[in-house]
Amino acid sequence: MLSTLQQPPRSLSRIPLHLKPLRSFFTVASASASQDQSSPPSSQILTVRQALLSRQTTATQLAESYLSRLSLTEPHLHSFLHISDSLLRDAQLIDRKIERGEDVGLLAGVLVGVKDNICTADMPSTGGSRILENYKAPFDATAVRRVKEKDGILIGKTNLDEFGMGSTTEASSFQVTANPWDLSRVPGGSSGGSAAAVSARQCMVSLGSDTGGSVRQPASFCGVVGLKPTYGRVSRFGLMAYASSLDVIGCLGTSVADTGILLHVISGHDRFDATSSNREVPDFSSQFASINLVESKPLKGLKVGLIHETLEDGVDNGVKSAISGAATHLEELGCTVTEVSLPSFSLGLPAYYILASSESSSNLSRYDGARYGNQVFAEELNALYSDSRAKGFGPEVQMRILMGTYALSAGYYDAYYKRAQKVRTLIRKSFKDALDDNDILISPVAPSAAYKIGEKKNDPLAMYAGDIMTVSISLLLYA
Repeated sequence: MLSTLQQPPRSLSRIPLHLKPLRSFFTVASASASQDQSSPPSSQILTVRQALLSRQTTATQLAESYLSRLSLTEPHLHSFLHISDSLLRDAQLIDRKIERGEDVGLLAGVLVGVKDNICTADMPSTGGSRILENYKAPFDATAVRRVKEKDGILIGKTNLDEFGMGSTTEASSFQVTANPWDLSRVPGGSSGGSAAAVSARQCMVSLGSDTGGSVRQPASFCGVVGLKPTYGRVSRFGLMAYASSLDVIGCLGTSVADTGILLHVISGHDRFDATSSNREVPDFSSQFASINLVESKPLKGLKVGLIHETLEDGVDNGVKSAISGAATHLEELGCTVTEVSLPSFSLGLPAYYILASSESSSNLSRYDGARYGNQVFAEELNALYSDSRAKGFGPEVQMRILMGTYALSAGYYDAYYKRAQKVRTLIRKSFKDALDDNDILISPVAPSAAYKIGEKKNDPLAMYAGDIMTVSISLLLYA
């Protein structure tokens, strides 16, 4: 599912001057790229690659410019929990390969942010939680390994709601990330750090994770492109488990082209993940077309269904206006847009939170201070477990674990968890029926724009309701 609300203009005039993006390099480097009318539009990845191979710049110069930008922006945004110590060394290795005339990967010189619940061998991987503070994984997640194999450079680990449980990044145990467009507002969550970093041009692209909307919603709030792939398209090996049947590693970038290229790099079957798909990975970038080469009605014949339930009461007028404008634009491009009704759409929210909380209760049971997680001294085993969890887990995580444990407990399993699974099947069928008559379905990503920091922190039900647009899709995305 793709989030592509209006991308911020390069001037970013609505945010403070010190947060304006790096323009000098991309303005010069893209000049030669724009001469090739067949190249995909608005791709920082391809622009950087061309600039490196033509010796217009070096990977080291790029890395230094982004480090300089981080020193200016990070005190205001708090997008990152860790910055790579090997950033300049990694850039120098790429420069040496180019000097020797060796082939370099598709992501050569590209600065990539990685959400801190995705394991990296050379930086801490905390999941935004005190229980894993200072933990360093002994391996890279498969998605990270594939980025490195294509010569991508990890710039750092981005902030998140603890273990991915939240919609604002305020549930991080370490810091609160701000929205680059308005520092008084949230960037969304749980991949808020990844979205804010791309939006503020602190990195070129980033990896996030999406369980119920955690890539799509912050992408919307921060005005970048966010993609949740189909479940199984990308290996989950090395992703800290929240809800195993819903978790997906996703991509964020400043353009559809960059997001598609990053997805192509990290996709594919992985022997370390039994749920990863064996289906062939298409070259997504080959499907991109320059706007100079398309006809006036490039989407002629495409049937688009606008989900009626996503435009009812409770959705801000500004959001309704934006989605209406998008539908009109699709019609101008040749699409046939009609409203479709999904009567079971509203059932997705309670079903999702029962299932996700139940799975998190099971997955997080391993963090007891003995097997995994930081340990608190105690004289008795049960006290060690409870004290380690009480000190290590934040209030949002504790609440979701309790909710999930309750839903799975004897006497309540049938009433909650089993019923939620039946609703999941019902929602999947309703979407399938709608897609039998339409090629794609569209909806807003959230019922409102980004809200003020602290506005919903003490009202979890209101915060959960903000996920209503995205959770249903998470219940049915399978490869």
